[in-house]
Amino acid sequence: MCLIVFAYRAHPRYRLILGANRDEFYERPTTAAAFWPDESGLLAGRDLKSGGTWLGLTQSGQVAAVTNYRDPKGQKEQAPSRGSLVVNYLRGRDTPHDYLERLAYYAGRYNGFNLLVGDVDSLYHFSNYEGTINDISPGVHALSNHLLDTPWPKVEAARASLTQLIEADELSPESLLALLDNRTLAPEESLPDTGIGKDWERVLSSIFIESPVYGTRSSTVLLMDHDSGVTFVERTFAPNEAPVTERYDFEIERVAQT
Repeated sequence: MCLIVFAYRAHPRYRLILGANRDEFYERPTTAAAFWPDESGLLAGRDLKSGGTWLGLTQSGQVAAVTNYRDPKGQKEQAPSRGSLVVNYLRGRDTPHDYLERLAYYAGRYNGFNLLVGDVDSLYHFSNYEGTINDISPGVHALSNHLLDTPWPKVEAARASLTQLIEADELSPESLLALLDNRTLAPEESLPDTGIGKDWERVLSSIFIESPVYGTRSSTVLLMDHDSGVTFVERTFAPNEAPVTERYDFEIERVAQT
């Protein structure tokens, strides 16, 4: 996952509005979002190489998503898959804060990541590059491959677009998918320097990424309203194929934490 833009407690109808693009090499095997047959009530796509996921939620209202923190010099060759961070939370019964407190003790084993975890009452951000558990404040936020709300061009563009949709009362799954389909490259002078070279910085600077070998594999929209209703829409992409869109609507079933 390389871009997540979300509004938290910033809309009269929706507690959480989230749009996310997962960017990955086209050759990496993946299944589209669905309820997992081996995990009751867990809705997510699946990385078939490592078994994890980049974004998911449960029928009890748990939600989690991960992005990589871009740091080529700090790569660990034998690090565990960051997709397990999402799955481990969604499989468990910890509160979001308790999960992140436990994770903080061993987060250094992983390559750099940003993790959002939440439930019907709260939402938190944690990065193993920052090391602190951040309670998300109400408002519009975005997260790419640096820390929360780092002002990269794609982050700023996504936040501005979501803010505009909310203020114009034009919020819908289709308008959010259109936001995520923005393929405009950032101007040369505004590109970040993360150690991957200007050519790749340019390719990765748009909200929706396309290149011969790597790009946006899926766009996901999540709407969670104040009355426990959930709408989850995923649009998947593959080279030389038409996009495929799936939608899931359900009510959150509150489960007591233990």
